[in-house]
Amino acid sequence: MRTNIKEYFSELERVFHDIDVSQIELLANLFFASLSNDSTVFVFGNGGSAATASHLACDINKGVSFGNDKRFKVICLNDNIPTMMAYANDVSYESIFVEQLKNFLRKNDLVVGFSGSGNSKNVLNAIEYANQSGAITFGMTGFDGGKLKQIARHSLVVEIDDMQKVEDTHLIITHILMRILCNKIRQG
Repeated sequence: MRTNIKEYFSELERVFHDIDVSQIELLANLFFASLSNDSTVFVFGNGGSAATASHLACDINKGVSFGNDKRFKVICLNDNIPTMMAYANDVSYESIFVEQLKNFLRKNDLVVGFSGSGNSKNVLNAIEYANQSGAITFGMTGFDGGKLKQIARHSLVVEIDDMQKVEDTHLIITHILMRILCNKIRQG
């Protein structure tokens, strides 16, 4: 058991060392641009990635924005379960995010799709639609980046073939993002 624990930590340490930090900085700058431009940030994913997207929306909407006059507007598309289920049932599961974007997305909004594999069809459909609509797209993915790395305008790939470590790293990156945003807002 101890060997498994230490191996897990050791692999995470290697992953953290290999992350392209410039992509985290870029994502932070894109969030700041959305605040400056009064744009909306849309986040979404499936499974553990859905939980990370929801956690990010909470951290930014409350954790970063609370007490400030100017606030971020982050919407997590997987948090509206009745809407998602209606689209999944009546249209297709592949359309659950893109159809919601059709209601709200404006040019220059930021769209962040989480997909550990980079190949979740509903995430890819939403990113493709956002690209066509003039939004800024960012893919958070793992493994080799999958198709998401290819179609998102910007992406951060956690290069390890282990879904749990990809998801762990994505969550830590969102916490780093929250810290960066909080610090920059405090500094004015």
